[in-house]
Amino acid sequence: MNQVVGDLLPLAVGVAISPIPIIATILMLLAANAGGASIGFLLGWVTGIAVATGLFTALAGAGFGGSAEPSAAVSWIKVGLGVLLLLLAVRQWRGRPKPGADAALPGWMSAMDTITLPKAAGLGFVLSAVNPKNLLMCIAAGAAIGSGGMSGGGEVAAVAIFTVLAASTVAVPVLAHAVARDRLRGPLDELKQWLQAHNAAVMSVLLLVIGTLLVGKGIGGL
Repeated sequence: MNQVVGDLLPLAVGVAISPIPIIATILMLLAANAGGASIGFLLGWVTGIAVATGLFTALAGAGFGGSAEPSAAVSWIKVGLGVLLLLLAVRQWRGRPKPGADAALPGWMSAMDTITLPKAAGLGFVLSAVNPKNLLMCIAAGAAIGSGGMSGGGEVAAVAIFTVLAASTVAVPVLAHAVARDRLRGPLDELKQWLQAHNAAVMSVLLLVIGTLLVGKGIGGL
């Protein structure tokens, strides 16, 4: 269990520090319908992570028999996922804005001021379970859990731990905003501007580190 959780930590951090969902959360918290939209987004975000990770945990467990020793197939999956993350890191770095230029953000962010709770929940689910960067990390997490040789209860606990850690950077501002709304407006706006300016650089570094770790772990298991 401890080894599996150790494997999950960098993957959970990779999902948690993804700037786009954090920016979307901040925009919702600064909007008129902050309470409903942000709660819906958080629910969708948590559900997406849990569903994607749980699904690939089940597939890994069924495919590799829950062996305590990592199989060559699992190791090759880790290598493949790591290589994909490294390629995404290169793409993110090459797509970063030039010095002095404004960072381009997804067009859907302009609708954050008027987004409803159901739409926010759907957006949170899509960003966590369908977004390629996060999906790759959920697949890697599921492979690590499903091939870890744990009991069913242990796998459920591992998925829950990964989900809580991965969702923390969305959950914390939403919960903090519910407690101290007025005091958070300034810090949230400053954080949003910083993340907008450094989105590509942050993600490229994260993907580079996590991709390298996955490749290393995969090669080590061959």
